[in-house]
Amino acid sequence: MTLRINGEDRAGVQAETVAELVAELGLPAQVILVEHNDVALRRAEWAERLLQEGDRLEMIRIVAGG
Repeated sequence: MTLRINGEDRAGVQAETVAELVAELGLPAQVILVEHNDVALRRAEWAERLLQEGDRLEMIRIVAGG
């Protein structure tokens, strides 16, 4: 499946849910914010949110600084 992630097309995605996609991409779930098709998601929703061909996701890593 092809998804648009952070403005770039990514083909060959095997994940069926947002939670699986975060794992597939090797992202640290504790510090990632996800928007799926213009809807900001709580981490608890990731496992229930199904992905479909052409979905748009924004994934942002939170970085603490001082």
